[in-house]
Amino acid sequence: MNQNTIDFIGYVAATCTTLSFLPQLVRVLRLRSARDISLGMFLIFSVGTGLWLTYGLLSHSKPVTAANAVTFVLSVSILALKLRFDRDAVKEVTGV
Repeated sequence: MNQNTIDFIGYVAATCTTLSFLPQLVRVLRLRSARDISLGMFLIFSVGTGLWLTYGLLSHSKPVTAANAVTFVLSVSILALKLRFDRDAVKEVTGV
């Protein structure tokens, strides 16, 4: 199999796994709630994605770099919204 075919498979896989985060991000923004999202999971996932991005950059793998750059932005966005909305929910309940 030639390198272009291998890269194409990588880009298709990367597109599928990266786009899978869009519905979650849209849902969090629409509901203005991330209560059902695990903070621990998204922390670990975001660190892992950052490391995959680093790996992609160091190994000069364009599919790995592209996918993980976008996924990192999406996962950190969800993580930031989780922290923000959870803090806002606590303020509403406690009045503080």
